[in-house]
Amino acid sequence: MNDEVAEAVWKKKKNYGNWENEKSTEAWKEYKKSKQNAKSIISLAKGKKQKECASNLNDPNHQNEIFQIAKQMVKERLDIRGSNCLKGVSGKVIVDEKGIKDSWKEFMEKLMNEENEWDHRTAAGVKEGPADCIRIDAVPAALKKD
Repeated sequence: MNDEVAEAVWKKKKNYGNWENEKSTEAWKEYKKSKQNAKSIISLAKGKKQKECASNLNDPNHQNEIFQIAKQMVKERLDIRGSNCLKGVSGKVIVDEKGIKDSWKEFMEKLMNEENEWDHRTAAGVKEGPADCIRIDAVPAALKKD
């Protein structure tokens, strides 16, 4: 982070603190002004850094940076694979992986096997016989109707 960005962020934080203490419209306007200024300075700095990185990627001396950036991007996009604890049916906290899997399995089996109440207000007829044949040329025509 360069000095200009650090100064803009510091000024924004200072103005926010002033507004928190004073609660005046002038302090709020000053904070909003410094916040917008900080955003623009940060945006310019990011753009400058991105251009610098892009130009360095073509340089043979910086070829390893491509792989470092790719690794970083992969790490950032990884989803959380699992949880480290779970409260079971009995109310106890389960921390071991096998116990967590068993607890989820038990929950899903219960969820999928229970009968749901139905009010019988919706009627649906049973379709008997072969399914209707859908022709390829009828699909675009059906889509154009909407």
